[in-house]
Amino acid sequence: MKLVVRVKLLPTPVQAAALEATLHACNEAATWAAEVAFAKGARRPLGLRKHTYAEVRERWGLGAQAAQHAIKKTCDAYTTLKANLRNGRYGRPGTKRHTRAAGKPVTFRKEAAQPYDDRMLSWQHQARTLSIWTTAGRLKGVAFTGQAEQLAVLAAHRQGESDLVRQGGKWFLIATCEIPAKTLNAHPVGFIGVDLGIVNIAATSDGARHSGRRINRKRERDRALRSKLQKKGTKSAKRRARKYAGREARRNKDINHKISKRIVAEAERTGRGIALEELTGIRERARLRKPQRTTLHSWPFAQLGAFIAYKARRAGVPVVHVDPAHTSQECSQCHHTERGNRPSQARFTCRSCGFVEHADHNASHNIRRRGWMLWVCGAQPTAPALTLIA
Repeated sequence: MKLVVRVKLLPTPVQAAALEATLHACNEAATWAAEVAFAKGARRPLGLRKHTYAEVRERWGLGAQAAQHAIKKTCDAYTTLKANLRNGRYGRPGTKRHTRAAGKPVTFRKEAAQPYDDRMLSWQHQARTLSIWTTAGRLKGVAFTGQAEQLAVLAAHRQGESDLVRQGGKWFLIATCEIPAKTLNAHPVGFIGVDLGIVNIAATSDGARHSGRRINRKRERDRALRSKLQKKGTKSAKRRARKYAGREARRNKDINHKISKRIVAEAERTGRGIALEELTGIRERARLRKPQRTTLHSWPFAQLGAFIAYKARRAGVPVVHVDPAHTSQECSQCHHTERGNRPSQARFTCRSCGFVEHADHNASHNIRRRGWMLWVCGAQPTAPALTLIA
């Protein structure tokens, strides 16, 4: 399976200036190549290379490999644009948004990621330094750092290209690693049901509830602050709003990593699989008051599901996705389903058999049962092929 490790670079001021100049040159060259591709209709690497390769090397001083990667990056961007247009990402054909997206060349930000292969980049893992090509020549002894576990994965399993990128004034290399996945547990003794929600981001059939009201109160304060800054409208206010938005995204990602790690570790320890509710349409299914809708829409549930799936695949834990319809209204004991079974957000009381339970845990029991039934019927576990672990 493929994982992506993000490594932080620690360049000197001179090295940082060379990296910045290189990134700008590569993306300017890619933007120019995109204009040529748009004008001539050459959107495949071989065809576009005939029109742009020589000038990219001469005009921007790129090496042979860097020029090849800039051209290929352009073609990949057009492939992605074509897929997005076909899938309705920009609306229906003929709409203003669709016409605007299809009617102009692709452009690249000055600090967009630039691919590096092994001819342009070499790692010295013991010294924690690397040698990297730039337009000013090859830089040697560029220091890098990261968590010990991630650096061990990088040293043992790195394979293919790495992307140089600048984010928030800091330099990173995003490296692809090919890691052998554990043998899938084909005979789980049961499943852990996971119910996703607002007050409790994830509640399991084992009785665990992850995060909750304290996190939501913090998110509400951050959201109110961003709204206040956006209304103010000054440049500094907008800059602070972006800063707080990035901080919240990083915190949410960290929480999702911790939740997914605990759930997968428990499933692996007990020899069970994991049953998740199908996330497609989660926002449309929820019937909530306006303040709750904002809370629901702002949490990255898809990210949490992806984290659980890839960690489970790495541990050999099967994951199945079940239809969550009426899991919050169905009694996990007698299976009587009625809207009145849930008199409040946290309380479940069956009107048929009198069973009382926390509503989220009752739903997770139903998800667990449906997951087991799917597995018995031959459901196949799924997991994304690529994810970011740094």
